[in-house]
Amino acid sequence: MTTILTIGLHPGAIDYTGFPGLDEATLTARIEQGHAALRAAGFDAVSCLVGTDPDEAERTVREQLAQGPFGVVMIGGGVRMSPEHTLLFERLINVLVATTPGIRFCFNTSPETTIDAIRRWI
Repeated sequence: MTTILTIGLHPGAIDYTGFPGLDEATLTARIEQGHAALRAAGFDAVSCLVGTDPDEAERTVREQLAQGPFGVVMIGGGVRMSPEHTLLFERLINVLVATTPGIRFCFNTSPETTIDAIRRWI
C-alpha cells in the first residue's frame, strides 16, 4: 500500500480574520475528521502540519520525508490558495520533487475533500 503524506498549514499558524465562522478549534476538528475518514477508508496517511515560514516548513517536511517512503503527497488549500503563501508552496513543491522523485501530487480544497483528492491518484 502507498503511504500518503498530507501537508497543510497548522491551525495555529492561520490568521482567521478573513474567515468568519472559522477558528483554530474548528479547523483542528475538521482536519482530524478528514484524517479519520482516510483511516476508515483504509489509507495509510501521515499528517504533516507546517507553519507559514518557508524555512521552518521545509525543515518539517524534510524530517517527515525521512520517515517515508511516500508515494503520494496531498498539499492542502491553505498552503496553495492564499497568495501570501506562494513562496511556501513553491518551496514545498521543490523539496518534494528533489527528495522524492516520482511522487504523485494531489490537492484538496478543504479538509473534507482530502479523501477525494487522494482517491484520484490511488
